[in-house]
Amino acid sequence: MLKLELAEHFASWTSTLMNDKPITLHDVAKAAGVSTSTVSRVLDERLPPSKSPAAQRVRQAAEELGYKRDILASSLRRGGTGTIGVLVPRLSDTVMALIYEAISRAAQERHYFTIVATCGDDPESERQAAESLLNRRVDGLILATSRLDDQLPSRLRDQGVQHSLVLRTDGTSPSSLGDDTQGGYLATRHLLDLGHRDIGLVAGPSFTSTARDRQEGFRRAMQEAGIPVREAWVVESGFGIESGETAGFDILSQHEQPSAIFAVNDNLAIGVMAAAHRLDIDIGASLSLVGYNDIPLAGRLPIPLTSVHIPFDYIAQQAIELLLREQPAGSSCIRRAMPSLIPRASSVRYR
Repeated sequence: MLKLELAEHFASWTSTLMNDKPITLHDVAKAAGVSTSTVSRVLDERLPPSKSPAAQRVRQAAEELGYKRDILASSLRRGGTGTIGVLVPRLSDTVMALIYEAISRAAQERHYFTIVATCGDDPESERQAAESLLNRRVDGLILATSRLDDQLPSRLRDQGVQHSLVLRTDGTSPSSLGDDTQGGYLATRHLLDLGHRDIGLVAGPSFTSTARDRQEGFRRAMQEAGIPVREAWVVESGFGIESGETAGFDILSQHEQPSAIFAVNDNLAIGVMAAAHRLDIDIGASLSLVGYNDIPLAGRLPIPLTSVHIPFDYIAQQAIELLLREQPAGSSCIRRAMPSLIPRASSVRYR
């Protein structure tokens, strides 16, 4: 009935439009029998979709008329550019590349374009990169760089700059990440369930919430099992493969060695594999190993890596939603996605 009524309502109207004339919001509004401002709200992908009869008429009229949203004009009306700045430490890190691609896809669904900048782990480089993006009039920033001692999110809040954190949190700014404490717990509980009691940890950098929380999950699982943590087998590191190899060698070259290691990301776990190879230790036979993030390479290694899977696309979508929605002053919203363990050949029952 709605479709028939709407068709009758704007049949005469469409006949007056020239085939080569761009369809405007005013055209859609006249065809749907609503105001131009109503059309603008209904067709704004940043807002939750309305299911009202008027909204249905607007969407149908836009489809029937072949309305194409003018991104530039829309951005100018909002005072924005339809772009989102994304700040990552480095794109050579597989996880950072994966989350940026996921953010780019999620932004495209909202008709936004993303610009990426890299800054390493240096706070001053991070500040300069953020300023560079803001000077290009991005509509907001998504940060995958937040250190626990990072002042940038606080400055952005003070200046009223729309932003969200991804795969990181400072505990205050809007953040989308995995439940890293639970993920660390799952990884360690898996090794415990396989009968391992001597478990080492390649802990990552202490200045990140991810490494801190994954270590917290490791310690919680060990405490619940009544097993003391051997601090000599807990080694802080960077996040790269080279750091994993160095940390793994430090642990595995000790007089007493663990039967299993949890590395807080997959690159670190790959580094541990390299260290084990140097020491003639067989992964999956003499040493069980669990990584984190479940990057595409993890399941394709010569000895497939057991890893904690993180839903990057969902986390990216939540980061975009947190960025684009209106945030009351001083508000905080932290969304954590539930991780899951993917067991593979690198972790076996202790004999």
